[in-house]
This record gives sequence, structure tokens and C-alpha cells, in this order.
Amino acid sequence: MTRAAILTIGHELLIGQVIDTNAAWLAEELNRLGMIVAASLTVGDASGAIRWGVEQGQSCSEVLIVTGGLGPTRDDITRESVADYLGLPLQDSELALENVRARYASWGHRPPQDPGRLIQVPVGFEVLFNPVGTAPGLWYQDGGGRIIVLLPGVPAEMKAIWSAHVGPRLTALYGRSAIMHRTLRTVGLGETIIQQKLERVADGLPRSVQLAYLPAPNQVRLRITAHGNDAARQVARLEDDIRRVLGSCLYGVEKERLEEVVGAILREAGLTIAVAESCTGGRVLDRLTNVPGASDYIKGGIVAYSNEVKQRMLSVDPAILQTEGAVSEETARQMAAGIRSQLEADIGLSVTGIAGPGGGTATKPVGLVWIGYAASGRVEAHQRRFGQNRLLNKERCVMGVLDIVRLNLSDAGAHTGPA
Repeated sequence: MTRAAILTIGHELLIGQVIDTNAAWLAEELNRLGMIVAASLTVGDASGAIRWGVEQGQSCSEVLIVTGGLGPTRDDITRESVADYLGLPLQDSELALENVRARYASWGHRPPQDPGRLIQVPVGFEVLFNPVGTAPGLWYQDGGGRIIVLLPGVPAEMKAIWSAHVGPRLTALYGRSAIMHRTLRTVGLGETIIQQKLERVADGLPRSVQLAYLPAPNQVRLRITAHGNDAARQVARLEDDIRRVLGSCLYGVEKERLEEVVGAILREAGLTIAVAESCTGGRVLDRLTNVPGASDYIKGGIVAYSNEVKQRMLSVDPAILQTEGAVSEETARQMAAGIRSQLEADIGLSVTGIAGPGGGTATKPVGLVWIGYAASGRVEAHQRRFGQNRLLNKERCVMGVLDIVRLNLSDAGAHTGPA
């Protein structure tokens, strides 16, 4: 199977000023072709660093994709650095000049009299026309068949040259190896617990199949990868095994979000929902309304941060707040029932907790959360315990609230576990 490497260039990537989306996009495209991405490196705009990056990339791959440093300014030194590493001279290219002229003409401007670096190409490199910008891509294949592709760092330009030239060429050279990915999404259980549950399943996998665990707050993505002519069958078999073991912890596949799953269930059931939030400060409703068409099932919500608002707008009993506290089972139940009644929704949700980092006690530590659920004929509350980080706790609360809706409406039964 063909191995590829990715080298992204630019000081702006190393100081965190720009997020490197190019590497992720290229990795996905290379995987789509059935190539294994052996390495992804990032270096600054320095000749020594670029030469080192090319050397490292070539040492572990047959195809090296380089992005960045092909513009007209003095810090754009990728061409010179790669040419120096390969021992090749630079020369002005008429095809590169045509690319510059064509782009300026499309913008209604006259091209610069001296395009400078934009038309310099290492001898032996082929110019790949850029349909979006002025810096062309460059293609090189040495006597041993190893390939180096230089692409602009601007994402739109990089993607355009890839789609028009690089992707089709690599497909023609190497074909499409049988490789398949499948992502399953879980909620409510942590990475360690899930790994323990899947231990027997994972131990029996053939070498051509891999299972990766990708954790996030209160959820874990499981990525299945299979190689070979029976990749689809292997993926389907492993997915069946995982579903059998994890059951209701699985809520979606690929890029499905929990709020989308919940929204689809509400819409199909013809139900409306309202949310009373304390510690999450409106995040639950924000997440739900990120889904297009959410107005079909969302009535609205109240951020009841203070006890006064809980009493006045949600009809929470002052005696309960006095004896049990704002973070308690009964308060969560009354908040959920109150918002359901106030907004005349089919389902009322509530969340109240101690987000941290302060405010915890021996009996009510930081990370303690109560989630209320009120529907026709019943009102209930579920306790969750998260960690010490305020922002992570808020995100975990949101996932917990949405998951309780999903489980109640799908009759999957509740499950609990460490995040």
C-alpha cells in the first residue's frame, strides 16, 4: 500500500495564529485514495527547516505533499529550499507566467511587470495551473518513482489544484486501494470504560482492521479502519459487534451530532421541548437551535441562574431551595416541570449543577449536576458527576441533557458512567 506524507509550512502555523486545516483535508483525501499517511509535519519559513521536513517526509513515504511558502513575498522560500535539497537550479517558467497572466486577466487587472518568485520553478518540476490564485502548484517525480507535490498554503488554492490535477494523477498512478473508514459515536461513557467493554472484540481483530478511540467531553468516537478487498465486510462485522456490546451508548455515525439525533426524534414524534438552564447558561438551547428547522420542536427556554428566577419564573418552591439547595434532585424536577408548564411544551428539561472551580462542598462537590425531565405523567431527575474544569463541565452537561432526551424518547433505558 502506498505511503504518503504531508508537510505544511509557515511560522503562522507554529505560533498558533492560523489553524492548520490543510493537513487534515489532505489526510482525508489521501485516505480516500487508499493511501496510508505515514507522517504529517509542520515547519516554519526557514530554509533549513524546510529541507529537514522534506528529508523526513521522503524517508517514510513514496508521495510527499507540501503546502505553503509559494507566494511572491520574501518569506515564501519553499521553491528555493526544495530545489536546494534536491540539488536542482531554479529557472523562470513560461507556463507559470501564463498562470499569473490568466489570473490577473480574470480579475480585470494588469499583471505585475516582474512576477518574481511566482514564475520560478526548479528544473524538472512540472507546473500545475492554479484556477484560483497566482501561485501554481508544482509536480516532481524522481528516477525512483517518488513524488513531491508543492501546493500553495491558501486552502482554496490548494484544494483547487488538488482537485484539478493532483488527485486525478495519483489515482491514475496508484489506483484506489481498498480502504474503508466508519465512525461510530457514543455518549455517556468514558474512553477507559468503553475500551474495557470492547476488549474481547478488539483482541480478535485481524491485522487489516484497526479500532481507534477518539475522546471528547462526555462522548467518544470509535473509528473503524479496514484494508483489503473485503474491507466493507470487515467494517460491517466489527460495527455489529460494537453495537451488540455498547447498545444504547451509541447514538450516531460519521459526523452526526447528538442534537441532530435528538431533533430528528422530536420531529418524528411531533413533540415540542422547552429548557430551563442554570449552570449551562443557555448552552443546551444554543446547541439544539444549531440544527436547521429546530423551530419545529423548540418552544424556548429560560436561563434561571439565580434562585429568585427559579422561584418567580419556574415555580420552584422556596422551601425546597432553602432545605435541599439549588443543586438538588427536587429542584431539578421542579425546574423541568415549571418550564414545561410555563411554555406549554410536551417535554420540559432542566439542568442545575456546580460547574466550578469553586462552590463545592463535601456533600455537593464541584462537577455535581442534576438533570430534570418532565413529560406527560412523569417528572424525574438524574444525577451526573463530572470533573473540576468549569468549561468542560458545561459541555458535559449539555451532552448529558441531550442524551437523557434521546434515551427517554427512544425507550433505550438510562445508563450512567464516568465521562
